[in-house]
Amino acid sequence: METALIAGLGPVFVFCMLLLVIFLCKSQGYESGQKRAGRQGENYVCDLICQVLKEKDLLFSNVSIEIEGKRTELDHIIVNNRGIFIIEVKNYSGSLMGTDNDYEWVKTKISSSGNSYTKIVKNPIKQVNRQVYLLAQFLKYYGVDVWVEGYTFFVQGNSPVDCKQVLESAQDINHVIHNGANRNLTNAKVQEIHCLLYTSPSPRDAHESR
Repeated sequence: METALIAGLGPVFVFCMLLLVIFLCKSQGYESGQKRAGRQGENYVCDLICQVLKEKDLLFSNVSIEIEGKRTELDHIIVNNRGIFIIEVKNYSGSLMGTDNDYEWVKTKISSSGNSYTKIVKNPIKQVNRQVYLLAQFLKYYGVDVWVEGYTFFVQGNSPVDCKQVLESAQDINHVIHNGANRNLTNAKVQEIHCLLYTSPSPRDAHESR
């Protein structure tokens, strides 16, 4: 009977230990390797942006917005008199295959033992184009009708496509935010956008509070 009791406690013990491990990981801020790589990539690009910012440039990082029932998080937004620029950061290791028109790309990684692993990822260019639309609609809801540009920064320099929306260096960032099309935003308009990105609730929340 004693042996049967111990055997019965086995699965329960393992389950409890798994719960303990999960709790400890969450309480200590554990993050997966993918999330860690993403965070490190965002910090790296933030440093590059700061290197080329000018006096009147405004930088916003990790901005969450919701419009039309759709929510998105924007890695970096730069606002200046020339316009609004979104920079989506991708820190993908390995090689990527796809075109700017594909909805999904194929990521291939070779392990240290020589094994090949493939994974389907969303096309970052289409992702940032969606963010451009949502941010433009978000601002328009509050009466700010402005042009928004979107770019994807590949930390590993492994973009499978060569197009104007792909960035890979601080020089690339500097060019698109300072030498591209000039939208001639007034200082007052820039400050209005600054206030909206920092303090405005989502349109849904604003509607519910009325």
